[in-house]
Amino acid sequence: MTLRIAVFASGQGSNFQAIVDAVQEKKLDASIELLVCDKPLAPVIARAEQAGVEAFVFKPKDYASREAYEQEILAIMQQKQVDLVVLAGYMRIITSVLVEPYYGRMLNVHPSMLPSFPGVNALGQALDYGVKVTGVTVHYVDGGLDSGPIVAQRAVAIEAGDTEESLAARIHTIEQELYPQVIQWVAEGRVKLDGRHVTIQSN
Repeated sequence: MTLRIAVFASGQGSNFQAIVDAVQEKKLDASIELLVCDKPLAPVIARAEQAGVEAFVFKPKDYASREAYEQEILAIMQQKQVDLVVLAGYMRIITSVLVEPYYGRMLNVHPSMLPSFPGVNALGQALDYGVKVTGVTVHYVDGGLDSGPIVAQRAVAIEAGDTEESLAARIHTIEQELYPQVIQWVAEGRVKLDGRHVTIQSN
């Protein structure tokens, strides 16, 4: 069965593009049913258009609350029978309106080895702290700040003289490899969630 996914993004959409590419290259057995974007000028919208993916674009300030726009998003996703929600650089807090119906079916990618350096500017945090290794984490969303159960992690060494830009380039490369791979594991039914513990079953 092809996994029906919705991707949430707020910016350039490089991870969105990596997922599109993986689908087109038959590396990912999924169909992207929807892009959700809270920034009407975000470049990711053009990427969705080019890929033939329907986009729901909104301005949060047009709604009375987070819950109000999430109710609308939820209705669209239910109509499209979305199986998995994929957060890919979506810069808004997700409330229980979406977390509860999609718990265990909503993934996020974060540019650190969680639980280290959650929240914004994870690369800057890692460089300021002086760690030697950071990385990429794909985790389930539980409503907390980058606090959900961890599905997969990939380490990235911090090199002498690294800047946020040079580190970001290596981090993004790993994100674009790891995220589609994890989504494919979900499509294959290999990802099992038990409390905080996630296991990936072998083929």
